[in-house]
Amino acid sequence: MTCQFCNILEKQSENRMMDAIEQQAAAIISGERRALARAITLIESTRTDHRQQAQALIGAVGKAGRQALRIGLSGTPGVGKSTFTEAFGMMLVAQGLRVAVLAVDPSSSRSGGSILGDKTRMERLSRHPNAFIRPSPSRTALGGVARRTREAITLCEAAGYDVVLVETVGVGQSEVMVADMSDLFVLLLAPAGGDELQGVKRGIMEIADIILVNKADGDLKSAAERTCMDYKGALHLLRKRARDPEGFPMAMSVSAVTGTGLAESWDAMQQLLEWRRANGHWDRNRARQAAVWFEEELRNAVLARLENDPKVRALRGDMLKRVKAGELPPDVAAAQILALL
Repeated sequence: MTCQFCNILEKQSENRMMDAIEQQAAAIISGERRALARAITLIESTRTDHRQQAQALIGAVGKAGRQALRIGLSGTPGVGKSTFTEAFGMMLVAQGLRVAVLAVDPSSSRSGGSILGDKTRMERLSRHPNAFIRPSPSRTALGGVARRTREAITLCEAAGYDVVLVETVGVGQSEVMVADMSDLFVLLLAPAGGDELQGVKRGIMEIADIILVNKADGDLKSAAERTCMDYKGALHLLRKRARDPEGFPMAMSVSAVTGTGLAESWDAMQQLLEWRRANGHWDRNRARQAAVWFEEELRNAVLARLENDPKVRALRGDMLKRVKAGELPPDVAAAQILALL
């Protein structure tokens, strides 16, 4: 009788949770900004019960079937990503589009903290009723984005935003994960930031769809134009990709301060995406990205099991001591832990 009563209580609790999830999903789909902000906080939580709620919420909002244009924006620190994002976002909302910005801030490897100052930098855009800005810490995630950025994109799409801009942490050659969650990848560069040889280096350069040389104004204008020409030459040396029309990937010079080149860069983005849609590359890219993130979630689930399993934790501590003492090679110790799975 007691067990039956417990089952009834558990079922009632589960029903209440699902009702709350459905209400929150409805609020997000109706465009409530506070509901969207609370939902992103939920999906970023690492608590087990919150993860279950987050998965249910993602499933609930997915029923809306909405899609947005996902643009990944990356560049080295100090290149003017936040300034460009605000200027670009203001141009889009002026055209009647709803814009969401997911800005990823680097986390300290010592304290784990992040400044999360991107919203302060985008003061005009953050006040606009058709814009939503959410800074998130990268924590331990590599690749220039946060662990749950992809789920945050899904929530923003469900909320009815037309364009989702993902602004990564300042990156180098290898932080390219944002390309696996966006429809178009824009790389911002500074004037005099490299030559033609730098432009043909593999990594972030070869996955960029559009390269924008920022700060093409004032004393830096001529330097920006020279840098742009260098990268145009470099792009000709890279192998042409099947998913690109003639002329892409391309390099352009822009100024986030004066607005020069912003409209032209938006036109280029739309031209590229329309061609990809017409030729089936949009759908194939979305399917490939879903497969990539399935594999990523599977890897993370295995790591979480290694972290949380009591037997594994006990053996891990013992193996760690033996590795430090030189009694076991690291690969042998790791194999013994994995054998428990």
